Amino acid sequence: MLFLALAFPSHAQEAAPPAPAPLTLPATHGETVSSWNGYEQLKFVVDGRACILVVPKSPLPGNPWIWRPEFFGAFPQADIALLGKGVYVAYIDVQNMYGAPVGLDHMDKFYDDVTSTYQLSKKTVLEGFSRGGLFAYNWAARHPDRVSCMYVDAPVCDIKSWPGGKGKGRGSRSDWGRCLKVYGLTEEQALTFTGNPIDNLKPLADAHIDILSVCGGADTTVPLEENTAIVEERYKKLGGTITVIVKPHANHHPHSLTDPTPIVDFALAHCK
Repeated sequence: MLFLALAFPSHAQEAAPPAPAPLTLPATHGETVSSWNGYEQLKFVVDGRACILVVPKSPLPGNPWIWRPEFFGAFPQADIALLGKGVYVAYIDVQNMYGAPVGLDHMDKFYDDVTSTYQLSKKTVLEGFSRGGLFAYNWAARHPDRVSCMYVDAPVCDIKSWPGGKGKGRGSRSDWGRCLKVYGLTEEQALTFTGNPIDNLKPLADAHIDILSVCGGADTTVPLEENTAIVEERYKKLGGTITVIVKPHANHHPHSLTDPTPIVDFALAHCK
């Protein structure tokens, strides 16, 4: 019998260990699970707002995440590359709130939810595309201790510039009306409003939040000189660190960089 056991080992002894199961987070919000660019995508609702969390296959220690409050999936090359490096990608729909306090309140609820339910890092990389820059800068000023760094791309930094169109930019009349309403401002009040990102950079500088900004030098929608150029000058005077990459002949689109390596390296350096 011993001879037979040695000569013919059992199937259990020969079987290879099972492959690890794919990461699937527990459904606590009635999430729907789908795929986004080859990664698991969870869709759920927080505080009445549609939300998305895309899960990396091998999350980095501490579960770092990059957070878009606008335009999920637009020009996503940096997001996809970061997923491949182990960084979660998150989104909440705060459309037509233009960085106003009501939108920031929704963001607060989302932050509380994902950092507890999914154990995401207590510090996020904020990603602000176009009008999403209003959310990124304003939420960072509200919660500088919750931000590891910021990547903003052709960001709106002053509502007078966009959607107001009170300078060089063409603005948007319909968005301007909605913006005034959500902020509770008259047009006259908006012209002297000091709640714009360009006015509230000190909390970010005091918290040593590094900023990477990618902009088009020929942007006619969110003109560089009315937005990021002002932020850059003021932030440096406050002692903050900001790197601006200008695409000389680019308009408002396309966002991001053809090769997103500088964005990915910047985010990863702060995630770690």
